[in-house]
Amino acid sequence: MKLPMKVAAAAIGTPSLFPCCNFAHLPASTSLSLSPRLPASIFSPLLIPISGRKKLFLRAENLDCESVEQMDLKKEFPELKKDLYPSIEPYCTGFLKVSDLHTIYWEQSGNPNGRPVVFFHGGPGGGTSPNNRRFFDPVFYQIILFDQRGAGKSKPHACLEENTTWDLVGDIEKLREHLKIPEWQVFGGSWGSTLALAYSISHPDKVTGIILRGIFLLRKKEIDWFYEGGAAAIYPDVWEPFRDLIPEEERKCFVKAYHKRLNSDTLETQYAAARAWTKWEMMTSHLLPNEENIKRGDDDDFSLAFARIENHYFINKGFFSSDSFLLDNVEKIKHIKTIIVQGRYDVCCPMMSAWDLHKAWPEAEFIVVPGAGHSANEPGIAAELVAANEKLKNVLEGVS
Repeated sequence: MKLPMKVAAAAIGTPSLFPCCNFAHLPASTSLSLSPRLPASIFSPLLIPISGRKKLFLRAENLDCESVEQMDLKKEFPELKKDLYPSIEPYCTGFLKVSDLHTIYWEQSGNPNGRPVVFFHGGPGGGTSPNNRRFFDPVFYQIILFDQRGAGKSKPHACLEENTTWDLVGDIEKLREHLKIPEWQVFGGSWGSTLALAYSISHPDKVTGIILRGIFLLRKKEIDWFYEGGAAAIYPDVWEPFRDLIPEEERKCFVKAYHKRLNSDTLETQYAAARAWTKWEMMTSHLLPNEENIKRGDDDDFSLAFARIENHYFINKGFFSSDSFLLDNVEKIKHIKTIIVQGRYDVCCPMMSAWDLHKAWPEAEFIVVPGAGHSANEPGIAAELVAANEKLKNVLEGVS
């Protein structure tokens, strides 16, 4: 991490501080700028009064050696890692019965004695994947992933009964208690950001920090943008197959038209609608086409859960009491350290929602990734998500 500062100093009388380095005296900037976060006392050993109008600074010609001051700065302001961590396997998995009907899959990886972090997947209905573990330092974090009701390995598959936002919030608390975790960091993107906000608002005392990506507040204008023709202005070629599955007389509301088909008595009708719904989202979730992601739309098992559960939540307005429920309740979580990561060219969850959240919650750090769309797997977004976890890790360690 580059520090926002310029330091002018002289080599006069200082060689003993750098026994393994040779120095050349070069002209330097006449200005000295310190970040307001950095106390001037940090630099006092390096700043030596100089007579005359010119100032000099040190240049280490042997880069194998660092000054004590440089090492101290690196310790206090460590450079943030931005690469995904290596793939790991869970050390513990299980199923938790959360109601008479539903059983959810969960897993733990990383450090069993580490700081707990829970991952909320997207969709709803998307399920988790092994790659989700790679955003977190496995030495520092106890990483908890789970599949929400009806998704992934949870049973019954693609089930809409007893499946609401507030059922999921209740499940998260049951899982926390089952794993005997007093409190944890929350991480969610897309629908996962919606659920992370809803959970944190309901249980702020159980949340140590929040990382959000691809903000989705589940408001009418967001649903209309993506499912009623707004995003078609950018992806008309991808929109037409989604549109053409529905007869013209039913196109006044695509969410309702798909709801009818996704809940048909005929399984093949459900599959056809699920494939069209899923492919529309998979083909628009990256700034540049991602063939691996697009192929998920051909998987009937995945598509059915993904499309049915998404549509179920959207037609029911997220089961929120008002269109602006999440924004109206941000006040309850403003004290929690939070980082928001948003792709500038996110078509699925356009930046208008992240911007609205930022304005309502200026205390949260807001990061816009200029060359990215929606997916957490886009390089720029993945890098900022890893860095965000590193920032919260440093806060917990008392480094910054």
